[in-house]
Amino acid sequence: MQLTNNLSVPKQLLLIWAIICSGIITYFCLTNSSNIPAIDFPSIDKIVHFCFHFGFTISWILFFKKELKGQHANDYKAYLISFIFSVFFGITIEILQGVLTTTRTPDVTDVLANTIGATAGVFSAIGFRKLIDKIIGI
Repeated sequence: MQLTNNLSVPKQLLLIWAIICSGIITYFCLTNSSNIPAIDFPSIDKIVHFCFHFGFTISWILFFKKELKGQHANDYKAYLISFIFSVFFGITIEILQGVLTTTRTPDVTDVLANTIGATAGVFSAIGFRKLIDKIIGI
């Protein structure tokens, strides 16, 4: 029995994964900060924001690449859509922290960390394009 080179993850599964990642990020960014264990490490908050948006961007790139059928010109559309979505999602979360929570405050440096994470996600996806295409089956 020969294994296929492509895993061909269904588009619906990629969408569900991206939505779950988005929900987890939303929860941790809007939950009462006293519910989250404190870690005594310099700039841990910015590292977490970077990692959240790196993963957020990658997860949406996987979905949009599959949705747009992996055509080379559409690859860049998937990267751009995912990047813009990540940046606006991060800005929205920061605004909601100021409006909906009492233990969190909006922080422009969080938006910067989000944007850097999203940028790293896009460049990583470009660098690993062939592997990503095999994983999602395009």
